[in-house]
Amino acid sequence: MQIALSVKDISKKYGDFTAVNNVSFDVEDGKFFSILGPSGCGKTTLLRIIAGFLQPTTGTVEIDGKNMLGVEANKRPVNLVFQNLALFPMMNVYDNIAFGLRRRGEKGKSVEQKVNSMLGRVGLSDYGLKRISQLSGGQKQRIAIARCLVLEPSALLLDEPLGALDAKLREHMKVELKKLQVKVGTTFVYITHDQSEAMVMSDYVAVMNAGHFEQVDTPQNLYSNPSSAFVAQFVGKNNKFIVKQRKDENGNFFAETKEGHSLKLNKPVDLKGDNSIELYVRPEAMIINPKGTKENFNIMDVTVEALLFDGGNSRLLVVPENSKQELIISLPQNRQFDYIKAKDKIKIGWDPEAAVCFKKTEGKIYEEL
Repeated sequence: MQIALSVKDISKKYGDFTAVNNVSFDVEDGKFFSILGPSGCGKTTLLRIIAGFLQPTTGTVEIDGKNMLGVEANKRPVNLVFQNLALFPMMNVYDNIAFGLRRRGEKGKSVEQKVNSMLGRVGLSDYGLKRISQLSGGQKQRIAIARCLVLEPSALLLDEPLGALDAKLREHMKVELKKLQVKVGTTFVYITHDQSEAMVMSDYVAVMNAGHFEQVDTPQNLYSNPSSAFVAQFVGKNNKFIVKQRKDENGNFFAETKEGHSLKLNKPVDLKGDNSIELYVRPEAMIINPKGTKENFNIMDVTVEALLFDGGNSRLLVVPENSKQELIISLPQNRQFDYIKAKDKIKIGWDPEAAVCFKKTEGKIYEEL
């Protein structure tokens, strides 16, 4: 296993404010690694330290096993793709891609061969003579990446490069970027606040919060086995219950809501002092009008507030009995639920093994905009 990038104990302070707090991670050669977090969590500061535009307060950055301490940004074997792409409008596509090669002294056939090869690799072989103004948003994106990749960096750093695109093009470019990274085999380090981008494209994702990493894992494990309440809320949709953990006379643990609902727990949370916990259940783990389920299933009576139709992402908005809390229930695609209408009273249920629990955090640790 070859390590393309190694970040060790990096911190960055601005007076009393700590933007990056003792972050360490390794990225294997040829992997797509994303740093995911809300605005202001420190992810762009961390990327700029890796690129060499900022110096860390403490810690080291190694690229291909070489310490980058004191190495200027333009001499590091990485390239950075910005959100605004920074293409040269006065140059055609070919000259934009050739710019870096010519700047470092390459000429003639060498430049021509590398540029044409890179145009082919990003699927734009016949676009060399086109002006930048003639390109679509997705094509500009690929040219900006090609201009960096032609310099053969050890790693390509991408700072929210899809942020300026419209929603439909952003969905398309998520897939295109992943396919491109697999095709060229270059290590990608990708910064985003969009969990869907990180989950779709990445081999590994680091979830960042308030300057530190909460969890570094595969997208599948982040979703299925979050290690903190922040990750549970930030990655994917989740229904959150604030409950009290109790133990009955038989040694079984359950959670009690303030409305009096008693919910079975798969396993207890290790608590000291206050017995308040946060319980999370994914919308797709909740079953509508469960029948023939296991004995220990959690069952709730709820009232339907609305059916939110969105094709394959359609869901129900419901409110439990004696509660004002809204819950989201995914509608399975293999069953018809046309009979369910607003104000209907139905039952929902879930297996306690499908829920995750954490000690209660103070205040709202994350609220989706």
